[in-house]
Amino acid sequence: MASFTRALSSFFALLLLLLLVIVTEARNLNKLGFVRTKGAHFVLNGSPFLFNGFNSYWLMHVAADPTERYKVSEVFQEASAASLSVCRTWAFSDGGDTALQISPGVYDERVFLGLDFVISEARKYGIRLILSFVNNYKDFGGRSQYAQWGKNAGIQINSDDDFYTHSVLKDYYKNHVKKVVTRVNTMTGIAYRDDTTIMAWELMNEPRCDADYSGKTVHGWVQEMASFVKSLDRKHLLEIGMEGFYGDSMPEKKQFNPGYQVGTDFISSNLIREIDFATIHAYTDQWLSGQSDDAQGVFMQRWMTSHWQDSRTILKKPLVLAEFGKSSKDPGYNQNVRDTFMSSVYRNVYNFAKAGGTMAGSLIWQLVAQDMSNFDDGYSIILAQNPSTAGLISGQSHAMTALAHLVNSPHVYPFSQSNGHHPLGVGHHPLGVGHHRFGG
Repeated sequence: MASFTRALSSFFALLLLLLLVIVTEARNLNKLGFVRTKGAHFVLNGSPFLFNGFNSYWLMHVAADPTERYKVSEVFQEASAASLSVCRTWAFSDGGDTALQISPGVYDERVFLGLDFVISEARKYGIRLILSFVNNYKDFGGRSQYAQWGKNAGIQINSDDDFYTHSVLKDYYKNHVKKVVTRVNTMTGIAYRDDTTIMAWELMNEPRCDADYSGKTVHGWVQEMASFVKSLDRKHLLEIGMEGFYGDSMPEKKQFNPGYQVGTDFISSNLIREIDFATIHAYTDQWLSGQSDDAQGVFMQRWMTSHWQDSRTILKKPLVLAEFGKSSKDPGYNQNVRDTFMSSVYRNVYNFAKAGGTMAGSLIWQLVAQDMSNFDDGYSIILAQNPSTAGLISGQSHAMTALAHLVNSPHVYPFSQSNGHHPLGVGHHPLGVGHHRFGG
């Protein structure tokens, strides 16, 4: 009887220990906290959040095949080793090969399981995600697939730009957003909208509208969809996915565009209350094709400076350089050209972040795993095979982290509002360094 009692006691002790482990793990799963905004800054658990990050749009697509998931793990592992802390990727694949959304409202659970894995793996490596809901381009479906779905349903569709205005196509999009935001991750048990691993939602990758270059059509869509996303999830941040092109609200700003417009308005749309931070993209080798590296460098400096100033003085919201890169397919390309370009961009990001805040980080396009030549769009970087580039990336990560700790001082944060300069001075980047992309 005594042995039975001891056994029973041991059983309950083990059960109690197991329950304690489960509760502790459940707490740990969300101990990261949500990234939030405070004025024109990101904050995490009350402290400034500055970062260096990357794009890997292909993660869910590859993870849909369980035998290929090691590639996702490989990239996250290498990114974590380089102290990269934010990754932007697709939460869409509409129609076509390995579709997440096969047709409106019809999903392939196998692909969704791939996205579950991506999120759980990002959590494992301490990397936060920005998840995009739809593509502007035909890669992975995009708005043209939504327009085709409308035609298939017998609806009068005039062009792909009806994506922004036709009620049926807008409902298709809203249904997809709801499906993603409310999904419960099969690997963690956490609903996406409750998961601190996700830093932000993105309405669309690089919205463009040929039917209305003023930016008003896209603006109306952004307002409607931003309100809808926030009705489902007020915990996560939200951004549009814009490249930064100026529109009609401030015509004098159009001089900073690369000689043309794409139907978006950086200022008016990012002023929408539900939009938490602004983004810009930059592909000088495409936008200024044929111009010298020096000319492209001058444009890049003006592009970043203008948007940084607008974010501080007009938007009063954080700014992220969400895509930039240098293609290996450019004429005269070599590793040094790419590294020099990245060094210049990183230095600007760092100095803008230090001189008055607002600029919070950048996301290089793009990281891939080894043996992924079919995903090489010219901008692809394999960290393990590019030690000089990996060193630059790691150096920027540490510089931004150090800066976040610096501005966390009560004597420094928030930044001075009088002249926009950091009280300790601008200084220099510690490194001392003097499209269309596939799916992008």
